[in-house]
Amino acid sequence: MADITRRIGLSLGADICWPICFEEIVRKLDPKLDLNGDKVRFEVERLSIEPFDLKQSCRYDVVIDRLTHWYHTSREWIKKSVIMDGLYVFNNPWSVQSMEKCTSYCAMLHLGMKVPETWLVPPKEYEPSADLEPTLNRYAKLFDIGEIGEKVGYPLFMKPYDGGAWVGVSRAADAAKLREAYEESGTRVMHLQQSVENYDLFVRCIGVGPQLRIVRYDPDSPLHDRYKVDFDIVDEKDAELLRDITLTINAFFGWDFNSCEMLRREGEYYPIDFANPCPDSQVTSLHYHFPWVLKSKIRWAMFCAASERQMQPNLDWSPFYAVAAKELPYRERMREYGKIALERMDAARFEDFCGEHLADLDEVVYDFFSTDTARDAVRQKVQALFPEHEVDEFTEHFWGLIQFWRKTEADRMGKGDAGSEAKDGAGA
Repeated sequence: MADITRRIGLSLGADICWPICFEEIVRKLDPKLDLNGDKVRFEVERLSIEPFDLKQSCRYDVVIDRLTHWYHTSREWIKKSVIMDGLYVFNNPWSVQSMEKCTSYCAMLHLGMKVPETWLVPPKEYEPSADLEPTLNRYAKLFDIGEIGEKVGYPLFMKPYDGGAWVGVSRAADAAKLREAYEESGTRVMHLQQSVENYDLFVRCIGVGPQLRIVRYDPDSPLHDRYKVDFDIVDEKDAELLRDITLTINAFFGWDFNSCEMLRREGEYYPIDFANPCPDSQVTSLHYHFPWVLKSKIRWAMFCAASERQMQPNLDWSPFYAVAAKELPYRERMREYGKIALERMDAARFEDFCGEHLADLDEVVYDFFSTDTARDAVRQKVQALFPEHEVDEFTEHFWGLIQFWRKTEADRMGKGDAGSEAKDGAGA
Protein backbone atom coordinates (compact mmCIF):
# COMPACT_ATOMS: atom_id res chain seq x y z
CA MET A 1 0.00 0.00 0.00
CA ALA A 2 1.44 3.35 -1.06
CA ASP A 3 0.90 6.66 0.73
CA ILE A 4 -0.17 9.22 -1.89
CA THR A 5 -0.74 12.95 -1.42
CA ARG A 6 -3.05 14.75 -3.80
CA ARG A 7 -2.52 18.50 -3.85
CA ILE A 8 -5.28 21.04 -4.45
CA GLY A 9 -4.03 24.49 -5.41
CA LEU A 10 -5.99 27.71 -4.94
CA SER A 11 -5.24 30.36 -7.56
CA LEU A 12 -6.49 33.51 -5.87
CA GLY A 13 -6.84 37.24 -6.30
CA ALA A 14 -8.76 39.39 -3.82
CA ASP A 15 -10.52 36.33 -2.39
CA ILE A 16 -10.54 36.29 1.41
CA CYS A 17 -13.32 34.33 3.06
CA TRP A 18 -13.79 31.20 0.99
CA PRO A 19 -10.09 30.17 0.85
CA ILE A 20 -9.83 30.44 4.65
CA CYS A 21 -12.93 28.29 5.04
CA PHE A 22 -11.91 25.82 2.33
CA GLU A 23 -8.50 25.22 3.92
CA GLU A 24 -9.86 24.86 7.44
CA ILE A 25 -12.69 22.51 6.45
CA VAL A 26 -10.31 20.20 4.58
CA ARG A 27 -7.95 20.28 7.58
CA LYS A 28 -10.77 19.34 9.96
CA LEU A 29 -12.09 16.67 7.60
CA ASP A 30 -8.55 15.22 7.33
CA PRO A 31 -9.55 12.67 4.70
CA LYS A 32 -7.44 9.53 4.33
CA LEU A 33 -9.02 7.50 1.58
CA ASP A 34 -8.45 3.86 0.72
CA LEU A 35 -8.36 3.90 -3.08
CA ASN A 36 -7.21 0.96 -5.17
CA GLY A 37 -5.07 -0.33 -2.34
CA ASP A 38 -3.41 3.02 -1.64
CA LYS A 39 -3.85 5.50 1.18
CA VAL A 40 -4.69 8.89 -0.35
CA ARG A 41 -4.35 12.16 1.56
CA PHE A 42 -4.99 15.75 0.50
CA GLU A 43 -3.12 19.01 0.93
CA VAL A 44 -4.39 22.49 0.07
CA GLU A 45 -1.95 25.24 -0.93
CA ARG A 46 -2.27 28.75 -2.27
CA LEU A 47 -0.48 29.41 -5.55
CA SER A 48 2.09 32.17 -5.76
CA ILE A 49 2.71 34.47 -8.74
CA GLU A 50 6.31 34.29 -9.91
CA PRO A 51 8.47 33.67 -12.99
CA PHE A 52 8.31 30.08 -14.22
CA ASP A 53 10.33 27.78 -16.44
CA LEU A 54 8.07 26.39 -19.16
CA LYS A 55 9.52 22.94 -18.43
CA GLN A 56 9.19 23.02 -14.66
CA SER A 57 6.91 20.40 -13.18
CA CYS A 58 3.57 21.21 -11.55
CA ARG A 59 3.10 19.94 -7.99
CA TYR A 60 -0.70 20.16 -8.06
CA ASP A 61 -3.30 17.63 -9.15
CA VAL A 62 -6.20 20.11 -9.21
CA VAL A 63 -6.31 23.90 -9.21
CA ILE A 64 -9.36 25.98 -8.36
CA ASP A 65 -8.74 29.08 -10.41
CA ARG A 66 -9.97 32.60 -9.70
CA LEU A 67 -7.51 34.47 -11.93
CA THR A 68 -7.61 32.97 -15.43
CA HIS A 69 -10.37 35.30 -16.60
CA TRP A 70 -8.28 38.43 -16.01
CA TYR A 71 -4.69 37.78 -14.82
CA HIS A 72 -2.56 36.67 -17.75
CA THR A 73 0.54 35.39 -15.91
CA SER A 74 -1.46 32.87 -13.89
CA ARG A 75 -3.53 31.96 -16.94
CA GLU A 76 -0.44 31.07 -18.94
CA TRP A 77 1.04 29.08 -16.04
CA ILE A 78 -2.19 27.10 -15.75
CA LYS A 79 -2.32 26.44 -19.51
CA LYS A 80 1.33 25.34 -19.43
CA SER A 81 0.61 22.98 -16.55
CA VAL A 82 -2.40 21.43 -18.30
CA ILE A 83 -0.34 20.81 -21.43
CA MET A 84 2.92 19.72 -19.82
CA ASP A 85 1.80 18.09 -16.58
CA GLY A 86 -1.82 16.97 -16.94
CA LEU A 87 -3.15 19.46 -14.38
CA TYR A 88 -6.91 19.51 -13.88
CA VAL A 89 -8.32 23.01 -13.36
CA PHE A 90 -11.67 24.67 -12.68
CA ASN A 91 -12.39 25.83 -15.52
CA ASN A 92 -10.99 25.00 -18.97
CA PRO A 93 -8.69 28.04 -19.38
CA TRP A 94 -8.85 28.15 -23.19
CA SER A 95 -12.63 28.17 -23.04
CA VAL A 96 -12.66 30.94 -20.43
CA GLN A 97 -10.27 32.96 -22.58
CA SER A 98 -12.11 32.57 -25.88
CA MET A 99 -15.81 32.06 -25.13
CA GLU A 100 -17.29 35.50 -24.66
CA LYS A 101 -20.98 35.99 -23.97
CA CYS A 102 -21.65 36.37 -27.69
CA THR A 103 -20.18 32.93 -28.39
CA SER A 104 -22.18 31.37 -25.59
CA TYR A 105 -25.42 32.90 -26.91
CA CYS A 106 -24.74 31.57 -30.40
CA ALA A 107 -23.91 28.07 -29.16
CA MET A 108 -27.02 27.73 -27.02
CA LEU A 109 -29.23 29.19 -29.75
CA HIS A 110 -27.86 26.49 -32.01
CA LEU A 111 -28.85 23.90 -29.41
CA GLY A 112 -32.36 25.35 -29.35
CA MET A 113 -32.40 27.18 -26.01
CA LYS A 114 -34.77 30.09 -25.60
CA VAL A 115 -32.25 32.94 -25.65
CA PRO A 116 -34.09 36.25 -26.24
CA GLU A 117 -33.59 38.13 -29.53
CA THR A 118 -30.01 39.45 -29.45
CA TRP A 119 -27.89 41.60 -31.78
CA LEU A 120 -24.25 42.65 -31.55
CA VAL A 121 -23.34 46.20 -32.58
CA PRO A 122 -19.92 47.81 -33.22
CA PRO A 123 -18.60 50.16 -30.55
CA LYS A 124 -19.45 53.84 -30.55
CA GLU A 125 -15.78 54.80 -30.15
CA TYR A 126 -12.43 53.18 -30.90
CA GLU A 127 -8.94 53.22 -29.47
CA PRO A 128 -6.66 54.86 -32.09
CA SER A 129 -4.51 52.56 -34.22
CA ALA A 130 -2.64 52.84 -37.50
CA ASP A 131 -5.08 50.70 -39.48
CA LEU A 132 -8.31 51.84 -37.86
CA GLU A 133 -9.28 54.73 -40.15
CA PRO A 134 -8.75 52.94 -43.50
CA THR A 135 -10.54 49.86 -42.17
CA LEU A 136 -13.59 51.81 -41.03
CA ASN A 137 -13.64 54.00 -44.15
CA ARG A 138 -13.60 50.97 -46.43
CA TYR A 139 -15.77 48.50 -44.58
CA ALA A 140 -17.74 49.94 -41.67
CA LYS A 141 -21.39 50.22 -42.61
CA LEU A 142 -23.36 53.13 -41.20
CA PHE A 143 -26.39 52.13 -39.17
CA ASP A 144 -29.14 53.66 -37.08
CA ILE A 145 -29.03 52.12 -33.63
CA GLY A 146 -32.67 53.08 -33.08
CA GLU A 147 -33.69 51.00 -36.11
CA ILE A 148 -31.68 48.05 -34.82
CA GLY A 149 -33.52 48.48 -31.54
CA GLU A 150 -36.84 48.24 -33.39
CA LYS A 151 -35.74 44.93 -34.91
CA VAL A 152 -34.66 43.59 -31.53
CA GLY A 153 -37.83 44.83 -29.84
CA TYR A 154 -38.31 47.38 -27.05
CA PRO A 155 -37.79 47.42 -24.18
CA LEU A 156 -34.30 45.99 -24.44
CA PHE A 157 -31.05 45.79 -22.55
CA MET A 158 -27.76 47.04 -23.90
CA LYS A 159 -24.90 45.18 -22.29
CA PRO A 160 -21.25 44.39 -23.05
CA TYR A 161 -20.55 41.31 -25.13
CA ASP A 162 -18.04 40.29 -22.44
CA GLY A 163 -17.36 40.89 -18.78
CA GLY A 164 -19.82 40.58 -15.93
CA ALA A 165 -21.13 42.01 -12.64
CA TRP A 166 -23.74 44.06 -14.55
CA VAL A 167 -21.06 46.57 -15.52
CA GLY A 168 -22.12 48.71 -18.49
CA VAL A 169 -25.68 47.35 -18.57
CA SER A 170 -28.53 49.75 -19.35
CA ARG A 171 -32.23 49.39 -20.15
CA ALA A 172 -33.84 51.25 -23.05
CA ALA A 173 -37.59 51.52 -23.46
CA ASP A 174 -37.42 53.34 -26.78
CA ALA A 175 -35.07 54.58 -29.51
CA ALA A 176 -34.26 57.83 -27.73
CA LYS A 177 -33.08 56.04 -24.58
CA LEU A 178 -31.11 53.54 -26.65
CA ARG A 179 -29.31 56.30 -28.57
CA GLU A 180 -28.49 58.05 -25.32
CA ALA A 181 -27.06 54.87 -23.80
CA TYR A 182 -25.09 54.05 -26.95
CA GLU A 183 -23.56 57.54 -27.02
CA GLU A 184 -22.24 56.90 -23.52
CA SER A 185 -20.97 53.35 -24.14
CA GLY A 186 -17.48 54.37 -25.29
CA THR A 187 -15.28 51.64 -26.74
CA ARG A 188 -17.30 48.70 -25.47
CA VAL A 189 -18.68 46.21 -28.00
CA MET A 190 -22.32 45.82 -27.03
CA HIS A 191 -25.19 43.42 -27.28
CA LEU A 192 -28.77 44.56 -27.65
CA GLN A 193 -31.05 41.96 -26.10
CA GLN A 194 -34.82 42.03 -25.94
CA SER A 195 -36.11 42.30 -22.40
CA VAL A 196 -38.15 39.41 -21.04
CA GLU A 197 -41.06 41.44 -19.70
CA ASN A 198 -43.55 40.31 -17.08
CA TYR A 199 -41.41 37.44 -15.81
CA ASP A 200 -42.44 35.90 -12.51
CA LEU A 201 -39.12 34.39 -11.43
CA PHE A 202 -35.43 35.26 -11.87
CA VAL A 203 -33.09 32.40 -10.94
CA ARG A 204 -29.35 32.02 -10.77
CA CYS A 205 -28.32 28.37 -11.07
CA ILE A 206 -24.87 27.65 -9.61
CA GLY A 207 -23.20 24.56 -11.04
CA VAL A 208 -20.13 22.90 -9.51
CA GLY A 209 -19.37 19.78 -11.50
CA PRO A 210 -22.66 17.85 -11.55
CA GLN A 211 -23.94 19.67 -8.44
CA LEU A 212 -26.57 22.38 -8.83
CA ARG A 213 -28.16 25.01 -6.61
CA ILE A 214 -31.14 27.04 -7.80
CA VAL A 215 -31.38 30.45 -6.15
CA ARG A 216 -33.92 33.22 -6.61
CA TYR A 217 -31.99 36.29 -7.71
CA ASP A 218 -32.82 39.99 -7.64
CA PRO A 219 -30.38 42.13 -9.67
CA ASP A 220 -32.08 45.34 -8.48
CA SER A 221 -31.14 44.71 -4.85
CA PRO A 222 -27.80 45.77 -3.35
CA LEU A 223 -25.02 43.28 -4.08
CA HIS A 224 -25.19 41.77 -0.60
CA ASP A 225 -28.91 41.02 -0.99
CA ARG A 226 -29.25 39.74 -4.56
CA TYR A 227 -29.16 36.05 -3.66
CA LYS A 228 -32.43 35.46 -1.86
CA VAL A 229 -33.24 32.95 0.88
CA ASP A 230 -36.30 31.25 -0.55
CA PHE A 231 -37.24 27.59 -0.45
CA ASP A 232 -38.98 25.35 -2.99
CA ILE A 233 -39.07 28.12 -5.60
CA VAL A 234 -39.56 25.63 -8.45
CA ASP A 235 -41.24 22.25 -8.69
CA GLU A 236 -39.40 19.01 -9.46
CA LYS A 237 -40.13 19.19 -13.17
CA ASP A 238 -38.72 22.70 -13.51
CA ALA A 239 -35.74 21.84 -11.31
CA GLU A 240 -34.88 19.04 -13.72
CA LEU A 241 -35.10 21.42 -16.68
CA LEU A 242 -32.91 24.03 -14.96
CA ARG A 243 -30.37 21.34 -14.12
CA ASP A 244 -30.28 20.11 -17.70
CA ILE A 245 -29.87 23.62 -19.12
CA THR A 246 -27.16 24.67 -16.65
CA LEU A 247 -25.11 21.48 -16.81
CA THR A 248 -25.41 21.43 -20.61
CA ILE A 249 -23.90 24.91 -20.78
CA ASN A 250 -21.13 23.96 -18.37
CA ALA A 251 -20.26 20.67 -20.07
CA PHE A 252 -20.42 22.24 -23.53
CA PHE A 253 -17.80 24.85 -22.62
CA GLY A 254 -15.75 22.80 -20.15
CA TRP A 255 -16.74 24.90 -17.15
CA ASP A 256 -16.61 23.13 -13.79
CA PHE A 257 -17.88 26.14 -11.86
CA ASN A 258 -20.34 28.52 -13.51
CA SER A 259 -23.64 30.26 -12.94
CA CYS A 260 -26.57 30.64 -15.29
CA GLU A 261 -29.24 33.36 -15.05
CA MET A 262 -32.71 32.60 -16.36
CA LEU A 263 -36.07 34.34 -16.34
CA ARG A 264 -39.39 32.47 -16.18
CA ARG A 265 -42.37 33.81 -18.07
CA GLU A 266 -45.57 31.84 -18.58
CA GLY A 267 -43.81 28.64 -17.59
CA GLU A 268 -40.88 29.03 -20.03
CA TYR A 269 -37.30 29.72 -18.96
CA TYR A 270 -35.18 32.19 -20.93
CA PRO A 271 -31.39 32.04 -20.38
CA ILE A 272 -30.12 35.63 -20.42
CA ASP A 273 -26.62 35.47 -18.93
CA PHE A 274 -24.71 32.24 -18.58
CA ALA A 275 -21.06 32.83 -19.51
CA ASN A 276 -20.03 33.30 -15.88
CA PRO A 277 -17.16 30.87 -15.21
CA CYS A 278 -15.50 31.60 -11.86
CA PRO A 279 -18.61 33.28 -10.41
CA ASP A 280 -18.67 35.21 -7.17
CA SER A 281 -17.76 32.98 -4.23
CA GLN A 282 -17.78 35.52 -1.40
CA VAL A 283 -19.85 35.32 1.76
CA THR A 284 -20.84 38.96 1.31
CA SER A 285 -22.74 37.97 -1.83
CA LEU A 286 -23.75 34.38 -1.13
CA HIS A 287 -24.37 34.57 2.66
CA TYR A 288 -26.89 31.74 3.32
CA HIS A 289 -25.73 29.88 0.20
CA PHE A 290 -22.02 30.25 1.00
CA PRO A 291 -21.62 26.90 2.85
CA TRP A 292 -23.21 25.01 -0.05
CA VAL A 293 -20.76 26.49 -2.55
CA LEU A 294 -17.85 25.61 -0.27
CA LYS A 295 -19.00 22.02 0.20
CA SER A 296 -19.55 21.62 -3.52
CA LYS A 297 -16.08 22.94 -4.36
CA ILE A 298 -14.49 20.62 -1.81
CA ARG A 299 -16.37 17.56 -3.05
CA TRP A 300 -15.60 18.21 -6.71
CA ALA A 301 -11.95 19.11 -6.07
CA MET A 302 -11.34 15.98 -4.00
CA PHE A 303 -13.10 13.76 -6.50
CA CYS A 304 -11.12 15.20 -9.42
CA ALA A 305 -7.83 14.88 -7.52
CA ALA A 306 -8.48 11.40 -6.14
CA SER A 307 -9.74 9.99 -9.43
CA GLU A 308 -7.00 11.74 -11.43
CA ARG A 309 -9.66 13.25 -13.64
CA GLN A 310 -8.24 14.42 -16.96
CA MET A 311 -8.87 17.70 -18.71
CA GLN A 312 -10.76 17.08 -21.94
CA PRO A 313 -8.25 17.93 -24.71
CA ASN A 314 -10.98 19.49 -26.85
CA LEU A 315 -14.54 20.54 -26.23
CA ASP A 316 -16.05 18.06 -28.75
CA TRP A 317 -19.46 19.53 -29.41
CA SER A 318 -20.52 16.79 -31.85
CA PRO A 319 -22.69 14.77 -29.37
CA PHE A 320 -24.71 17.90 -28.56
CA TYR A 321 -25.05 18.79 -32.23
CA ALA A 322 -26.21 15.25 -32.99
CA VAL A 323 -29.07 15.69 -30.53
CA ALA A 324 -29.88 19.13 -31.94
CA ALA A 325 -30.18 17.63 -35.43
CA LYS A 326 -32.97 15.31 -34.27
CA GLU A 327 -35.32 18.30 -33.70
CA LEU A 328 -36.83 16.71 -30.60
CA PRO A 329 -39.49 18.47 -28.49
CA TYR A 330 -37.86 21.10 -26.32
CA ARG A 331 -37.84 19.41 -22.92
CA GLU A 332 -36.88 16.07 -24.40
CA ARG A 333 -34.01 17.75 -26.21
CA MET A 334 -32.81 19.43 -23.00
CA ARG A 335 -33.04 16.08 -21.23
CA GLU A 336 -30.82 14.45 -23.84
CA TYR A 337 -28.28 17.25 -23.54
CA GLY A 338 -28.39 16.82 -19.77
CA LYS A 339 -27.53 13.14 -20.08
CA ILE A 340 -24.44 14.01 -22.11
CA ALA A 341 -23.45 16.60 -19.51
CA LEU A 342 -23.84 14.19 -16.59
CA GLU A 343 -21.81 11.56 -18.40
CA ARG A 344 -19.03 14.04 -19.13
CA MET A 345 -18.98 15.04 -15.48
CA ASP A 346 -18.76 11.42 -14.26
CA ALA A 347 -21.86 12.13 -12.18
CA ALA A 348 -22.57 8.53 -11.17
CA ARG A 349 -18.96 7.88 -10.15
CA PHE A 350 -18.86 11.21 -8.32
CA GLU A 351 -21.98 10.36 -6.34
CA ASP A 352 -20.53 6.97 -5.35
CA PHE A 353 -17.25 8.63 -4.34
CA CYS A 354 -18.99 11.17 -2.10
CA GLY A 355 -21.14 8.50 -0.49
CA GLU A 356 -18.18 6.26 0.27
CA HIS A 357 -15.47 8.78 1.17
CA LEU A 358 -17.04 12.13 2.08
CA ALA A 359 -19.98 11.10 4.22
CA ASP A 360 -18.62 13.16 7.13
CA LEU A 361 -18.33 16.40 5.16
CA ASP A 362 -21.82 17.68 6.01
CA GLU A 363 -21.13 17.29 9.74
CA VAL A 364 -17.69 18.92 9.51
CA VAL A 365 -19.03 21.93 7.59
CA TYR A 366 -21.99 22.26 9.94
CA ASP A 367 -19.66 22.32 12.97
CA PHE A 368 -17.11 24.60 11.31
CA PHE A 369 -19.65 27.37 10.79
CA SER A 370 -20.12 27.67 14.54
CA THR A 371 -16.41 28.45 15.11
CA ASP A 372 -14.50 31.67 15.70
CA THR A 373 -12.38 30.90 12.63
CA ALA A 374 -15.44 30.95 10.41
CA ARG A 375 -16.78 34.10 11.99
CA ASP A 376 -13.41 35.82 11.60
CA ALA A 377 -13.32 34.87 7.90
CA VAL A 378 -16.70 36.56 7.48
CA ARG A 379 -15.49 39.65 9.32
CA GLN A 380 -12.29 39.89 7.25
CA LYS A 381 -14.32 39.95 4.04
CA VAL A 382 -16.75 42.52 5.43
CA GLN A 383 -13.84 44.74 6.49
CA ALA A 384 -12.45 44.59 2.95
CA LEU A 385 -15.71 45.80 1.37
CA PHE A 386 -17.71 47.88 3.84
CA PRO A 387 -16.94 51.22 5.52
CA GLU A 388 -15.65 50.91 9.06
CA HIS A 389 -18.87 52.10 10.70
CA GLU A 390 -20.80 49.26 8.99
CA VAL A 391 -18.40 46.39 9.71
CA ASP A 392 -20.03 45.22 12.95
CA GLU A 393 -23.54 45.50 11.51
CA PHE A 394 -22.83 43.53 8.35
CA THR A 395 -20.64 40.96 10.08
CA GLU A 396 -23.63 40.20 12.30
CA HIS A 397 -25.94 40.20 9.29
CA PHE A 398 -23.94 37.64 7.28
CA TRP A 399 -23.10 35.55 10.31
CA GLY A 400 -26.77 35.47 11.22
CA LEU A 401 -27.68 34.21 7.77
CA ILE A 402 -25.08 31.46 8.07
CA GLN A 403 -26.52 30.49 11.46
CA PHE A 404 -29.94 30.36 9.81
CA TRP A 405 -28.36 27.99 7.25
CA ARG A 406 -27.11 25.87 10.16
CA LYS A 407 -30.65 25.69 11.54
CA THR A 408 -32.09 24.53 8.22
CA GLU A 409 -29.16 22.14 7.82
CA ALA A 410 -29.78 20.75 11.28
CA ASP A 411 -33.39 20.09 10.33
CA ARG A 412 -32.26 18.34 7.14
CA MET A 413 -29.74 16.24 9.08
CA GLY A 414 -32.23 15.37 11.80
CA LYS A 415 -30.38 17.23 14.55
CA GLY A 416 -33.51 18.53 16.25
CA ASP A 417 -32.72 21.82 18.01
CA ALA A 418 -29.00 21.72 17.24
CA GLY A 419 -29.21 24.82 15.08
CA SER A 420 -31.36 26.84 17.46
CA GLU A 421 -28.59 29.39 18.00
CA ALA A 422 -29.55 30.93 14.64
CA LYS A 423 -30.42 34.58 15.06
CA ASP A 424 -34.04 35.64 14.89
CA GLY A 425 -34.87 37.22 11.56
CA ALA A 426 -31.66 36.01 9.88
CA GLY A 427 -33.54 34.94 6.79
CA ALA A 428 -35.27 38.28 6.36
